[in-house]
Amino acid sequence: MNSAQPTNTYVKHSFRSGFLKRARAKSAKRRLRKPLEVDDITVVKRSVLRQAVIGTVVGNLMEWYDVGVYGYLAVTIGQVFLSDAPATVQRLFSLSVFAITFIARPLGGLFLGSLGDRLGRQKVLSFTLLAMSGATFLIGVLPDFSHVGIWAPLALILLKLVQGFSTGGEYAGATTLITEYSPDRHRGFYSSLLDVGSYLGFALGATMVSLMEAGTSESAMLSWGWRLPFIAALPLALVAIYFRNRVDDTPAFQQAQAKAAEQERTGTADSHDGKHSNSIVILLRRYGKELLVGFALVAAGNTLGYTLTTYMPTYLTTTLHYDAAHGNLITIPVLVVLAALIPVAGALSDRFGRRRMLAIGSGSAAILVIPAFLLMASGSLVETFFGLFLLALPTACMISNIAATLPALFPTSLRYSGMGISYNFAAALLAGTAPLIMEALVTATGNSLAPAFWIVATSLCGVVAVIFLRETARKPMPGAMPTVASHAEARKLVENQDTDPDINVVAIRKLVQEDKRIRELAQ
Repeated sequence: MNSAQPTNTYVKHSFRSGFLKRARAKSAKRRLRKPLEVDDITVVKRSVLRQAVIGTVVGNLMEWYDVGVYGYLAVTIGQVFLSDAPATVQRLFSLSVFAITFIARPLGGLFLGSLGDRLGRQKVLSFTLLAMSGATFLIGVLPDFSHVGIWAPLALILLKLVQGFSTGGEYAGATTLITEYSPDRHRGFYSSLLDVGSYLGFALGATMVSLMEAGTSESAMLSWGWRLPFIAALPLALVAIYFRNRVDDTPAFQQAQAKAAEQERTGTADSHDGKHSNSIVILLRRYGKELLVGFALVAAGNTLGYTLTTYMPTYLTTTLHYDAAHGNLITIPVLVVLAALIPVAGALSDRFGRRRMLAIGSGSAAILVIPAFLLMASGSLVETFFGLFLLALPTACMISNIAATLPALFPTSLRYSGMGISYNFAAALLAGTAPLIMEALVTATGNSLAPAFWIVATSLCGVVAVIFLRETARKPMPGAMPTVASHAEARKLVENQDTDPDINVVAIRKLVQEDKRIRELAQ
């Protein structure tokens, strides 16, 4: 009898333990199926959304203003900072320095992305803007090669690396912030406004350079004129910093932080046997496919983007032999048209889906790029403009949707890091180096169509990525509850949640729970 007692106790304990586990599992399933209530819905007032959009757009404009200025002064930069070298070496040096910037981007994306997921999007974005604009200003006051010799190009490289590091956190953070603020049904449109700022920044930089070239002699431009567009970055940055500091952190991030703080206060956090992981390790283990998809989309879209903005001034002047003024001026209206097309393409993605718009963009780029380069090679200004316009159409479809698509691949607690890795590694390895690669191809082959074949290759990568991309248009961001623009819209969503094809309550709550577990693991 006594020997049977421990066995009976074990059986009772096992039965009780199994019963409790089953009860907890049933309770968890009931919580997952619990219908959404109005209080579950995040309502972002239009005034707050407007402030967030302005704060991110002006900061992004500032970032790409510098890229535009550098791209349109690439030939001059080579002459100033490597004046003793042959013209071909000067051009390759200038484009190499631009490419070197992208080496530091992944480091910035890794470090600043992880920091932004822990400390907040807004704090990190304020730092990136300050570092970026400060480096741009300092480039404008650097001594040239004739004064300090080899120290001039070395100082230029150092400042471009600082810019690259800060830019690694800028775009990833800006897209994360604006997508988390945007209502789910209009995320494509509002996110695309970020890249409107990008291309207006390019256009502003190009305009500044073109005005300087039109108003000064070539010798004056080489002596001091090239400096003014860089120095002008400082007052522009002060305005951008003012607007950016008026933006609070996103509701999704604040909610996640509040839940983590409440669980820490009450001691209700899930147990993980003391095991914690770095957020980057979690990303690589759980979201490897999403990182690869994002990488391919950025490579395809940004190769097109950098071709239009950074490479075209060099290509038109050195390969097609336009004079510098015409080579710069002809691209400015194309950038303005592109900036106008981007929000249209973003709004269309809200209606027809991100996958469809990205497929149209990458597929049409592969088809149109060779005819576009043939038009540019004709020697006619009109045909060159239409060739550039043919490149702008797929660029609008791609760029407008990357900002909305990539952040929606990752949960709230990993979003900044996920964006930083997928975007910046693609920019560093393929997109940002595209101008250097294309100029090297032209130099090596003597074929003016060589850049077109490179664009075809990266665009086909984008086509493949779309096949593996899940649709995110009109759906809540992973790890967050639905976001709307008014309380009336929140009530309507709750009333129609059973019939709304974009609302899957179980999937939404599962992703919120998954995000909570990831945040606890990464603490």
